[in-house]
Parts: sequence; structure tokens; C-alpha cells
Amino acid sequence: MNPLVTISIPIFKCEKFIIRCLESVKNQTYKNLEIVLVNDCTPDESMLLVKNFMDANPDLTIKIIEHQENSGLSVVRNNGIKASTGKYLFFLDSDDEITRDCIELLVKKAEKTDAQIIIAQNRWINTFDNTTKDFGFPTITKKKYYDNNLEIFSVYSKGGFPSSSWNKLFKRDFIVDNQIYFVPGLFAQDELWFFHLLLKTDTLAIIDDITYLYYLHGESVIFNRKKKNFENYLTILEYLTKSYKEEKNSELKMLIKNKIILFKEMVLVMQWKALKDKKYLKTNISRMQKLVRLNLSDYLSSKYSLDVKKKNFFHNIPAGLALKLFIWRFER
Repeated sequence: MNPLVTISIPIFKCEKFIIRCLESVKNQTYKNLEIVLVNDCTPDESMLLVKNFMDANPDLTIKIIEHQENSGLSVVRNNGIKASTGKYLFFLDSDDEITRDCIELLVKKAEKTDAQIIIAQNRWINTFDNTTKDFGFPTITKKKYYDNNLEIFSVYSKGGFPSSSWNKLFKRDFIVDNQIYFVPGLFAQDELWFFHLLLKTDTLAIIDDITYLYYLHGESVIFNRKKKNFENYLTILEYLTKSYKEEKNSELKMLIKNKIILFKEMVLVMQWKALKDKKYLKTNISRMQKLVRLNLSDYLSSKYSLDVKKKNFFHNIPAGLALKLFIWRFER
């Protein structure tokens, strides 16, 4: 018998997109689905559209979770997990859609490998110029199946897996048994959640099929990052640093440090692209210097790449000089 799959979808200011999203779920070739919609007090007509869709499709199993107050996407995701009853869990954002065979392909791989996480590929659809880009958030790995936690985290620490919660199939019990939930109040909640998840992951599989259509539009977070978003990234770095300090496994500790250094660089690049604010960039360079960094023995070790060593060096010279060299490196 085909196992039940829960598809969790957040509902908040999505009246322009929600029917397209729900239609893509309705049209799945895999039919043993439950749809969990979490209404985070949306102020628009999204829920009216949802209820009309439900009336027109009584054969679909749809649960609605109603929040009493707007709580943010982390709480939405957590309540989607708690309301789910499927063997597998899939997160789908309400402004995106999935291909007809998305769930079928993911479940087939999951049942064949018994992996805790299955990752599929994605396509960006740019609504500004009507262009598409395959593998917009790429998965870059040498293997299609991993059964070792350190190997999985090693690939992740070097940027091999995209950190989005969507377009992945998860064993629900793996998440619930390990109590891996999203931290409330974060804007980039997927980054930290996926980090915490991979600290516990022993089996992971990858399929090459594009199953998720990620829409870029004027309301996309990727185009609307403000100072509050970058304060959020500094908070995430503090969580990563806490995990590093608490980790007992020396090899995993090294991989977390590698992740932190590359994450620092990513945040600085995104911040400069979005804000072009020299004073704030210098402030965050100074703040990052108080967090985990390479030491002398790390520079003498072959465990860290030359690229990571260079980035760490440029992050930790005096902040004023680090600012000038960063802008020079970025703009050249």
C-alpha cells in the first residue's frame, strides 16, 4: 500500500498564488495525500479561495489549522508538523507549485532507500522577465545516497545541499522523535532547522528530477532583504556557534566550524548586495569576529580548504581593513 504523505502549506497573504499551488497538489499522480493548511491570520482573501477550492474538491483530504494570532513561518511549520499524520512530510510554500510526479518520485526513492531525507531538484521561474533557470538552488554531490552522518554533514558544510525545507521528503517520525522544530521569530528559519536536522541525519538520498517550481516575484524574500533579515542571520550564527561549543565529536566539530566560516561569507555577500551599507557591514564584520574562527593549528591542518582559510583570514583582520578588502574582493 502506498504510504500517506502530508503536504504542509502556509497560508498568509497568498491570494495571488494559492489556487495555483493547490491545483499542483490536486494534480499529483500520487494520490495518498493529506494537505495541511496553516492559516497564520492572513488578512486577505486567501482563506475564502481555499474554502471554495475545498468545496469544489471534496475528495481531497484537507485539514485547516487556524492560528489565533499571527505567529510567523517557524510556528506555521511547527504546527504543520504536529498536525501531520503521514509517514512522510513535504513542505510546499503557497506561492510555488510542484510537478505532477513530484510526490510519486520522492516516495519511490524513499521506499527504495529507507532514507530519512530525500532531496529533489528545483526550477526557478522568474516572473519579471518570464525566464526559467534549472537548479536555481543546486544540490552538488558526488553520490546519490549517503548512510553516514559525518559524510552527510561534510557535504552540507561545504554547501552541497540547499538549506530550504521545501522540495525535500522527510520521514515524519525522524523529525518528531528527535524533536527538531523551527526556532520561532526567525526570517531564515529553514537555514537553522536544516542545520539542526543534519546533525542527526544518518541516511539521505538524492534524485535528479526537477520536482519543485520556485517562483521569483516582487514579494519574494530573496528580493526584499532588509536590516532585520541580517540581524536574523547573526542570530543564526550565534546558534551555530552554540552547537559548535557543545559538540563532543571532534570531526563533527570541525565540520561545523567549516560551515560557520562559509556562512559568514554568504551573509556578508548577501548583505552588501542588498544594502550597500558600509557602516553596517563593518559592524557585522566586528560582530562575526567574536564568533568561531580558525586557529593556528587549523591553518596548519589539511582538513580545511585553502578557500576557507582565505575567507577566515579576511574576516578576522582589523574590521576597517576587512571592510575595504571585502568590498574590493566583491566588486572586482
